[in-house]
Amino acid sequence: QVQLVESGGGLVQPRGSLRLSCAASGFTFRSYTMSWVRQAPGKGLEWVSSINNAGGTTSYADAVKGRFTISRDNARNTLYLQMNSLKPEDTAVYSCAKYSRSDFWGKNEYDYWGQGTQVTVSS
Repeated sequence: QVQLVESGGGLVQPRGSLRLSCAASGFTFRSYTMSWVRQAPGKGLEWVSSINNAGGTTSYADAVKGRFTISRDNARNTLYLQMNSLKPEDTAVYSCAKYSRSDFWGKNEYDYWGQGTQVTVSS
């Protein structure tokens, strides 16, 4: 079955960096656009970034543009999120999510999410 397992979260000071990973299994990873989403305490789910199946096209929310970089390694079935210049408002549970439709880039639903990894930005 499909599994998405995030890692790499933790406590970091403002202006610090973290690299999140999402290990995928149970589906043909290289065929699907993947995304990172986050949920801050008391707030709804927020889309962060997406990357197409080949890794050549990316998109970012305005709140993270220029600070976060999404990437993937299709040989290792792993999705990454490099987060630099972190701010307290980046504090959230970060999850990876899989597009429901293969070989597609654009508006689409997600059909699987990981359980998430906590990122806390605080001095």
